[in-house]
Amino acid sequence: MIFPRHCKEVGYARGKPCGDRVYFLSRYVVVETPDGPEVREVIRDPGGKGMMRPIRGTRILAPADQVCRYPEKVNLHDRTRLVRLALESGKRCTLFTGWDEHLTFVCDPDLSPFLPLHVYDVSPPAPSLLLSLDGLERAGLFGEISVFFVPHLRDITDTAADVYPCRAAGFSRTLDTDPVQGGERIAGCITSAQVVRECHGIDFTRAEICPLESVEAEPFIARCCRSEREGVGVYRGFFGGVVHWGASPRQIAMTVERVAQGWRDARGEGCSG
Repeated sequence: MIFPRHCKEVGYARGKPCGDRVYFLSRYVVVETPDGPEVREVIRDPGGKGMMRPIRGTRILAPADQVCRYPEKVNLHDRTRLVRLALESGKRCTLFTGWDEHLTFVCDPDLSPFLPLHVYDVSPPAPSLLLSLDGLERAGLFGEISVFFVPHLRDITDTAADVYPCRAAGFSRTLDTDPVQGGERIAGCITSAQVVRECHGIDFTRAEICPLESVEAEPFIARCCRSEREGVGVYRGFFGGVVHWGASPRQIAMTVERVAQGWRDARGEGCSG
């Protein structure tokens, strides 16, 4: 796969206003031809100086019949999405235009260089971790670390419990508003169990719903209401990161970066960029 690390590496050519010279950062150029745009690699003169550098020639990476333009403007930093869109295009090479009119392309798209990060969350109420990650990804925040997310979302109504953790999830009987008598099946985690013991001192059956207890793939990120579990490390034999139930988008993004870097460092893969 050829996917420039930054749009500054991609030039656009309709003619030759500066002769056989290109901007000094250009590695690739999109050239308009009678048959449509084609993508070429620029072979710069290594001895060239100045803003515009002489070139020794170009090499065609994708001729016009193998190139398509994505019809909508996109966030060029959402690299995972661009690869997915390129895979769907049916062409070897897909050109993308950013909101600021910059260009980039994906040639021979392949998601295998991207790290799959497993996300464990529950619903109802809304799966806040998955929603936060989706927004951060669309904003392009993870473009430089080359990850994509594999969701593992559990619907906690499948526990068929008598009592659920809180009214915010829309359940009719919950620990935060209703008394428990003993013998009920309660959907909850170790925090819920602690609340029941301290407030009611009764026996009950617990249906485990903590996302961290559902982890079965790595690397991962999961949310948990226990602040002492926050951080990056090995949990139940799996490497990943844990964020608090109320973690901010910044905290979530930092955890994703630490998990990705830790996973790659442990395998000698170094920096993702």
